[in-house]
Amino acid sequence: MFTIEERIAQELCVSPNQINAAVKLLDEGATVPFIARYRKEATQGLDDTQLRSLQERLLYLRELEERRETILNSIQEQNKLNPELKAQILQAQTKIQLEDLYRPYKPKRRTKGQIAIEAGLKPLSEALWQDPTLNPATIAEQYIDNEKGVPDIKTALEGARYILMEQFAEDASLLGKIRTYLQENCLLQSKVNPEKAEIAQKFQDYFAHQELWKKVPSHRCLAMLRGRKEGFLQLALILPEEIENPDSSPIIGMIAQHLDFKNQGRNADSFLQDVIKATWRIKIQPHLETELIGILKENAEEEAIVVFKRNLHDLLMAPPAGHMATLGLDPGLRTGVKVAIVDPFGKLLATDTLYPHPPHKQWQEAIEALKKHIEQHNVKLVSIGNGTASRETEKLVDTLMQQYTSLKLTKVITSEAGASVYSASEFASKEFPNLDVSLRGAVSIARRLQDPLAELVKIEPKSIGVGQYQHDVNQAKLSRTLDAIVEDAVNAVGVDVNTASHPLLTHVAGLNQQIAQNIIEYREQHGPFQNRPQLKKVPRLGEKAFEQAAGFLRIVNGDNPLDASCVHPEAYPVVETILAKSKLNIEKLIGNSSFIQHLNPKEFITDKFGLPTIKDIFKELEKPGRDPRASFQTAQFKEGIESISDLKEGMVLEGVVTNVANFGAFVDIGVHQDGLVHISALSHEFVKEPSTVVKTGQIVKVKVLEIDIPRKRISLSMRLDAPSQPQKTKAPNPSFNKKPKKETVAQTSSLGLALQKALKDKDGH
Repeated sequence: MFTIEERIAQELCVSPNQINAAVKLLDEGATVPFIARYRKEATQGLDDTQLRSLQERLLYLRELEERRETILNSIQEQNKLNPELKAQILQAQTKIQLEDLYRPYKPKRRTKGQIAIEAGLKPLSEALWQDPTLNPATIAEQYIDNEKGVPDIKTALEGARYILMEQFAEDASLLGKIRTYLQENCLLQSKVNPEKAEIAQKFQDYFAHQELWKKVPSHRCLAMLRGRKEGFLQLALILPEEIENPDSSPIIGMIAQHLDFKNQGRNADSFLQDVIKATWRIKIQPHLETELIGILKENAEEEAIVVFKRNLHDLLMAPPAGHMATLGLDPGLRTGVKVAIVDPFGKLLATDTLYPHPPHKQWQEAIEALKKHIEQHNVKLVSIGNGTASRETEKLVDTLMQQYTSLKLTKVITSEAGASVYSASEFASKEFPNLDVSLRGAVSIARRLQDPLAELVKIEPKSIGVGQYQHDVNQAKLSRTLDAIVEDAVNAVGVDVNTASHPLLTHVAGLNQQIAQNIIEYREQHGPFQNRPQLKKVPRLGEKAFEQAAGFLRIVNGDNPLDASCVHPEAYPVVETILAKSKLNIEKLIGNSSFIQHLNPKEFITDKFGLPTIKDIFKELEKPGRDPRASFQTAQFKEGIESISDLKEGMVLEGVVTNVANFGAFVDIGVHQDGLVHISALSHEFVKEPSTVVKTGQIVKVKVLEIDIPRKRISLSMRLDAPSQPQKTKAPNPSFNKKPKKETVAQTSSLGLALQKALKDKDGH
């Protein structure tokens, strides 16, 4: 019997010592980012991905052990726990196996079988099963008893039938055999609800669909489950042999073989054969159908969460434009274009509302107003929201740049998805209590171009819908997973403690909402932090929190240059030893790559700090405070291509990957409707996982293969030599790439480029 730690070690292909060390640190309150970066010696180099997997499995296996203990106690209280059953329960490796073993002993409402037992029909069922030569009617006559609710032979035999059915259906070994057979051979069948066929057109691909259960991909599974939830589809599991003749199920023979029953024409054989058929149809089939569809759903959710996790990570880690004064534009027609100007660090400087588009048509007035704002605040970047009227507003900025070439602006189409979520949030209300909600959105659009990570942490991760079916999956697990991704991203980049917002600080390892607020209040009262030890003066930021957070909190231009790096204060003595041996001061050591590369890290190993930590310190000294994110780039949407009707088959366009799903990637090409590059069109080589070829925020060139204007679908290819009008492939989801209302979409590219709106549209996709 393996321990939890030993099981996880086997699954992750690492040593039990590594798992034991990591579990000990986690149980002591250490965070994954802290362990991954500053406790490499203890875990022998487990990275954050391994640690997150460990953390998730640890939670599952501990829940499994708690359930095992509950089941053992329950059966023991019933005085039914024998050594053989106890051994089976102790050896069960999954929750399903545990529940199979517990099924006969699980307290349940009174069933027909239990009622029959109470009526004294248990001996009748045993007699017929043990001796099929008995005549069922003759022996059943002996059990007629009006006072016990058995008025005739038919009732007596019906009671015996249910007793046997329930007995067989609670056989854990039999259930395991049938489950395994179904998992290998059964089909998931989807049919349209005839009463709703006319209004279920978005699910038309599943009106008459069936495929092997074990091969149903996650996106199709979740699409069919949504169709069932909305009442449009009916789902069932069926074996190939049952399609033409339902009575030909091989499961019936499997049950008979397991029970060692053969129909030999004896008096009770016909009765017992019917009992076995009913055991399958009435008891086992509905139970396992529900369970297997549940397993399919769970696996599909797991895969969907992985997709969401990967895309969110790429989004959060997308390159920042940097510290430059930025003008944010939230486009609109009738309501006007909302304007917000922020300084290089995101502080709001000015707001305005312009009306360049119909019906107002104040085009030149808007240009002059923008010019005034840009000159007054030395604006270098223009961030244009990608919602309604974005291309028209981009044209306004182009005209401005043509008329006033001296302005030297960089313009970017930025995803405004999630901006409205931020605008209406409690944090935005506190930050800008006197600012109109629509203008807050313009502020967010400007800031997310400067530093997408710092801005996106203000929005609940689930509202950044760069995944598939995020509203259909396990919400607790989704939240836990996405929060972990945000935490890892924030700590990978590091946080300037003197400028960071409250939401950003809350994601730093070791900090919580209250400590983050205390940090902000402390710096407001005492001015900027000058050194890391000063953090200990913040209320509730004790030794443990300091240990976890200090390495991720940066102090720029403070008392100690090391405070601007990710070297942990506990490791400063190592740097002091380097300084003593080199006879250099800290200013001459930091950034001195040629000198540092000639140092031997083994010379600085101590009892507390091993080779991995020393090497990390050397890397940080070479490039202190380095940002792990890539350099900033922008995509250039083709001029004159502003709507889906402007597209022509064969066009080659530049675009931005807004979302990566299991079946391909969505790309924004500037027409307010993302196009789909099917997995088969991502490369000339075979692609198993789209994420190995593209990622969210990546700038790509695509060829337009096909345009379906009525359904608002665009088929694209990254194989630029691909012919137009490709062979039709089944749509993964009838409305998967539909553009939603801007207030419901999810945030995508940190470049501020388009984001995958298709997954969170007004239909819930």
